[in-house]
Amino acid sequence: MMKSLLGLSLTALIFGACTKDHDPQPTTKTLTIENVLDSKPLVQSGTFKGTGTPPVIFPGQSVSFSFSAAKNQRLTFATMYGWSNDLFLAPANPGIKLYEDNGTPITGDVSAQIKLWDNGTRVNQAPGMSVTHPGTAEATARNIKEVAGMDDYGHAFLPASQLMNVSLAYDGNSMFTITIKNQSGGTANETPFSPGAWAISYVAGGNLLLPEPVYSEGKASTEALTRIAEAGDNGPMNIGLIAQTGIFTPLSPVLVVVYNGSENPFFKSGENDRGEGLKELAQKGNADLLAAALKMKAGIKNVYVLKEPTSTVLLPKIGGNAGGKVSQPLTLAFGDRIAIATMYGFSNDWFFATGGSDIDGNASGDVSGSIRLYDNGTAIDQFPGAGITQFNLAGTPLNESKAIGPVPNPNKFTTLPTINNIIKVTLQ
Repeated sequence: MMKSLLGLSLTALIFGACTKDHDPQPTTKTLTIENVLDSKPLVQSGTFKGTGTPPVIFPGQSVSFSFSAAKNQRLTFATMYGWSNDLFLAPANPGIKLYEDNGTPITGDVSAQIKLWDNGTRVNQAPGMSVTHPGTAEATARNIKEVAGMDDYGHAFLPASQLMNVSLAYDGNSMFTITIKNQSGGTANETPFSPGAWAISYVAGGNLLLPEPVYSEGKASTEALTRIAEAGDNGPMNIGLIAQTGIFTPLSPVLVVVYNGSENPFFKSGENDRGEGLKELAQKGNADLLAAALKMKAGIKNVYVLKEPTSTVLLPKIGGNAGGKVSQPLTLAFGDRIAIATMYGFSNDWFFATGGSDIDGNASGDVSGSIRLYDNGTAIDQFPGAGITQFNLAGTPLNESKAIGPVPNPNKFTTLPTINNIIKVTLQ
């Protein structure tokens, strides 16, 4: 009997040791989140033209177009003074002011902000229908200069505001409509206006990213602007502006949650915000409230809020420089999953987060395919990067209440790059 008991004990000891040796052991991996967006400085751009053939804007005619804008953004454009050799009309840089300092939209007549400019590439003849195009090239090209009453050749001009009437209407929800009317008829400077091009720059840190996208006073003209000023051809400038127009957004400090369970612990698509702090992350980029709430939940193993050391937020690629990056070592046991969330910074309440069953802790390599872009449903949406109530553009979000859901792409405002061209997540 003693021998039998001894044999059983020895067998149990050996079996237990083998089981322990083969249990999955915790591993240490590093999670890295990067903003890989190849950002653009212009949030919107476009063209305008008359309705006839050729599509110029004759005296008495007008043209309108609409756009979105946030506080501190400006609208600029250029159109040829048709009966000249190389004059153009454009707002004084950085462009037409769209909001008062208190955020009230500016409406009505803004013609006083328009100026007449000499492109400096052609010798000016007396303005009028008989001007020869393109005329004589300047022996040495001059810099762009305002024509204030008289040009360098002694030709007199009325103020631009007497030739062009420009008015703003506010359509609500950060949308404006601008109307440009040719009122030069019957004046000493009667002229048609050519097709033109317009642009609006992003604002980051209170500054316009591209404050002079159309022209720079006191500097030589560009080939694209020269085509407008000399020939009324807005094609080259439109191409150049399109190349500078697109998406710019930072990503907020990143919430990272390691948990053991079967579903994401802080949101579910199709449900309303739970009031635990996701709203503050999605609207303001503040992940601290949600992080604190999650630490109190069962199954949560670790919670981190990752902030870029220099700028706090993860900036996109700007001018060839790499975008922001944060990393965090994670200790992961069998069955652990990783959920992350970060705000699409220039939105009202959009956030990137892991979708489906989040990231398996056993995964490795590029796991960006797990990321989705969601609308939190707690703030009225506006054009991303051009909304007066967007928190990161000095606004106050306007509340709404709807279920969390994916952001369509294209959406009613714009077309976004694919998600893996905005945010990259790796687990190594």
